[in-house]
Amino acid sequence: MEERLQKILSACGAASRRQAEAYITAGRVTVNGRVAALGEKADPERDQIALDGKLLLRPDRHTYLMLYKPVGYVTTLSDEKGRRTAAELVAGCGARVWPVGRLDLNSEGLLLMTDDGDLTHRLTHPSHEVEKEYRVRVRGDVDAALPVLTGPMELDGQALRPARVRVLNRTPGGGTLSITIHEGKNRQVRRMCAAAGLEVAALKRVREGTLTLGGLKPGEWRRLTREELRALKEEG
Repeated sequence: MEERLQKILSACGAASRRQAEAYITAGRVTVNGRVAALGEKADPERDQIALDGKLLLRPDRHTYLMLYKPVGYVTTLSDEKGRRTAAELVAGCGARVWPVGRLDLNSEGLLLMTDDGDLTHRLTHPSHEVEKEYRVRVRGDVDAALPVLTGPMELDGQALRPARVRVLNRTPGGGTLSITIHEGKNRQVRRMCAAAGLEVAALKRVREGTLTLGGLKPGEWRRLTREELRALKEEG
């Protein structure tokens, strides 16, 4: 059955769908020896599909990892600035996996990594609104910020679903908040806090959907269990 090329590339573990679009646009993908065009479809059972001249094969099964990303790592497969990447931390997993979503350089916590392009698409597409919970240490007037954080907000010209915010503790100059959001915009929690007059001192993602960070330590990773994967697919 014919499918869009970017879906085929992601299903083969060659790239996420967004990366696959860039590869196709750059002329790096061929179908039966002919350079493919963006939006083209092919039959992975019938056609010979190649990336940089290497034929693609669907894997027998995918890899699903949970990583505790430490501060100081970027959530990319490579970095033009030479910074350390999350991919380096899972290099021994036996598969080429990519991050699902993002955590910025100065944030830490739960990061899913996989070679399953379909699951990546479902978990990151805004329509599915998978919950993400963060523990955020802030400086500023917490009580004044709460109505702003939980009220109507916009980022990049788009309305956000109301966040759930709990005060975990208070300090003379700020406190620690639990913030649960449904989108995954770039630096979303930090930008929300800034709009509410708070400065983020530390940010850690502790939950995504039904998955929690648990006892993992910074830099450690593990494979998802069958039960965790089943629940994650039901959410996505």
